[in-house]
Parts: sequence; C-alpha cells; structure tokens
Amino acid sequence: MAETSQHAHSSDHMGPASTSGKPGQSPAFAHPSEEEFSKILDFYGLRWEYEPRSFPLRWEGEQMREMFTPDFYLPDLDLFVELTTMKQSLVTEKNRKLRRLRELYPDVNIRLLYRRDYHRLLAKYGFGPLSQADTKGIDRVLFTTQQIQKRVAELGKAISQDYKGTQPVLVGVLKGMLCFMADLMREISLPIEVEVMAISRYRGDGGSGVRIAKDLDSDLAGRDVILVEDIIDSGMTLNYLVGYLRAKNPASLEVCTMLDKKARRIVDVPVKYVGFEVPDEFVVGYGLDYEEKYRNLPFIGTLTPEEKS
Repeated sequence: MAETSQHAHSSDHMGPASTSGKPGQSPAFAHPSEEEFSKILDFYGLRWEYEPRSFPLRWEGEQMREMFTPDFYLPDLDLFVELTTMKQSLVTEKNRKLRRLRELYPDVNIRLLYRRDYHRLLAKYGFGPLSQADTKGIDRVLFTTQQIQKRVAELGKAISQDYKGTQPVLVGVLKGMLCFMADLMREISLPIEVEVMAISRYRGDGGSGVRIAKDLDSDLAGRDVILVEDIIDSGMTLNYLVGYLRAKNPASLEVCTMLDKKARRIVDVPVKYVGFEVPDEFVVGYGLDYEEKYRNLPFIGTLTPEEKS
C-alpha cells in the first residue's frame, strides 16, 4: 500500500509511473493485499494499472515535500484505489492525504478501501456480487458485465434496424433468458410485445422429449416473432420450439440467443442473432444456473471441477 514520499524533487503533477500491471502480469507489489486485489480484478476481467501516477501534495518554495501514489488505477471506472489495513493510525493518515488530494485535484476520483470493501466496490459498478461467497465455485469469467452490456446493446440496435416500421413479438423461454430478455427489450427502439413460455422435459417409452408447460397468451398469426434464448447447444430443444411456433403461422420467425455452443450442435437450426459463441463448458451467470444457483451473477463464467462433481 503506497506511502507518500517526503523528498520528491519534481513539480510535475504526473509523477514517474511505477510498475504498470495488466491481467496476466505480476508487478512487484509492496503488500500482499495489493496482489490479492489484483487477482480479484483479473477474475472479473477489469483492467488495472499499479501505481501509475503520483500526486504532489505539499511544497516548500519550489521544492516538493510530500506526494501521494495511489495503489491502483482502474481505467474502465476512471477510478484510483488506495488499499488500507484496519490499523487506525494508518487510516487516519491516509484519510488526511486523500482530503488534501481531493482539494488539489477535485476532478480525480479516488477511493480508500478496506479488504472487506473489495467486492462491494466492484458490485457497485456492476462487475460482481456483493459477497465473495457468491462466486465460490466459479473458475473464471468468460464475459464481463461490460462485455455483455455492449453486446446486448449491439443486438438491440440490429433488431431495431431489421424490424423498423413493425411491432415484433419477443418470445422468451423460462427461466434462463430472464436477464438477457429484460436487457434486450430495453435496447430495442421499437414498440414491442413480450410473451413467455415454459417447457418441461420428460422420459417415456419412446425416449426423452419436450412438452409445453406454459403456453403463449397471444395469437402469433401474421406477427413478426423473435424467439429469445439464453443458450443453444445441441439444437434439439430449439428445433422443437421453432417447429411449435411456426405452426402458429407467424409472418416471420427468427432466433436470438445470448450464447451459442456450436461444439454441441446435433440439429442445425438457423440463428440470426448471436451474442457470444462459447466453448464446450458448463457456463453460469446472467440468468444461467447450476442447481438453481448463480443466476443472479452479473457476468458469465465457468464452474470449477469441484463444483460440477
């Protein structure tokens, strides 16, 4: 955790940069808590720089006597972070320096963090849950919150352009699509209607199959329909749903999925709108679950081998 230098000799507001950190690299951290915080940032896919800037705080004549170097800068949040311990004397001194820094540089966004605040800060900006316990069982983050938001906005824009002058019906299949569909509909700049249906799987003498557990409330005849899915893997369930919806005589029918796991494809069904292609791994978060856990994570990640066993 960075301390101030009492004998710096530069009047430049941009101090000499220390080691710059990027995910996958390991700068020479001054304290174990800094390395721990960097690993949390890497886990969530959040870019960071280690001690990239020093702020002069006090001068005697032309000579600078005190400066402050925050531990981290997070470019995605335009935020400097200084880590601290529970020792009150250190907290008091750092708070004094932060007050002085804010007086001299009011446009600089900086936070003083205890270890317990790491996840709370990231949750505030949408990068993770409030508690570290919520991510137990997650091996790695495949798509960060920012990546998801950007891609959903792109899909919403594409749909808005393709269906200009119409009022499409979004049909979602419970439950995995909840997060995706809620975000997608807000990115579509058209009047839309929303329908949800539910399916259940069964096993009988003829093998396993799919049945409709909750049907649609509206008539789709003559309507432009977009089937919204969370993830497509084998394509067998999707093939059943497309056939079921086509039997309702829509004017058009397209598929929009957040994730496409092509490595598992058995039945090839045309999919017009795809958020991301994913490897042949079990993924959770952003509506997707494992034994009804992880749906509320703001990112999409893979499970550890221990969690899946």
